[in-house]
Amino acid sequence: MGISMKVPKEILLESHLPGLGEPTRGKVRDIYDLGDAFLFVATDRISAFDVVLPEGIPGKGYVLTQFSLYWFDWFSKKEDSIQNHVLTAAFDRFPVKCKPYREVLEGRSMLVRKAEPLPVECIVRGYLSGSGWKEYQKTGTVCGERLPAGLLESARLPEPIFTPSTKAPMGTHDINISFEEMKLKVGAALAEEVRAASLNIYKKAAARAEECGIIIADTKMEFGLDPQTKRPILIDELLTPDSSRFWPIDAYAPGKGQPSFDKQYVRDYLLSIRWNGTPPPPHLPAPVVEQTSRKYFEALERLTK
Repeated sequence: MGISMKVPKEILLESHLPGLGEPTRGKVRDIYDLGDAFLFVATDRISAFDVVLPEGIPGKGYVLTQFSLYWFDWFSKKEDSIQNHVLTAAFDRFPVKCKPYREVLEGRSMLVRKAEPLPVECIVRGYLSGSGWKEYQKTGTVCGERLPAGLLESARLPEPIFTPSTKAPMGTHDINISFEEMKLKVGAALAEEVRAASLNIYKKAAARAEECGIIIADTKMEFGLDPQTKRPILIDELLTPDSSRFWPIDAYAPGKGQPSFDKQYVRDYLLSIRWNGTPPPPHLPAPVVEQTSRKYFEALERLTK
């Protein structure tokens, strides 16, 4: 499952692969049902505040795919790690009906096994940032969990915390929920298992990323139930700049927002022009698009060098 050097040349906002049928389109991925498996195609779309923006980010789908493949492969070699949904990302092993679409698919797609997604997002926070920082300022808590007083913005938490949220339809916002609410949604035993797996994944990934000069401030994971075993497996993407906050260690300074390798750069631009987060979204200037692409690629290069 190694890193592909096939970087797509063209920006892909939507894939159109007639021989594979109509895809289900998410914020970033186009998902094709191939019968016994799904084909995940990571486009170059970018969303902010749960709204897809008009411009694509050059190479973004490639970077997201390679990040996920790196981490899925890395964790598959750990004895205590949970399984994931990847079957292959090697284009030559894709079904024959995919062959006409090499230029679109190679480097930005993967064949995955089907699973029943859990109706929650599994978020682990190791640092105080984003919506967690906003809540902490008001209540001293993050998703209802009491934290020590006096923490600064971007401070490292004493221990990573698990803060699930709902999985909202595209165009609407996820809502943070308590762990007790998650238990009601998926069952207590499964909730406990997924929480433990999420914390384990975050801690190990954070330690690995620090070796590469990257702080993983927080991350969002998704799990699904394997239809055959009924056991949870990792699905969707894993530890990418879209699903995580990545900060450069050499610039880290608590007490303020941090420079990042993720789409926070786009969020900051949109906040600077006072966009209220409702459609239609504004256009991104070319310098913002180019700098965002550079940040994504730099994070991948740091992790995989």
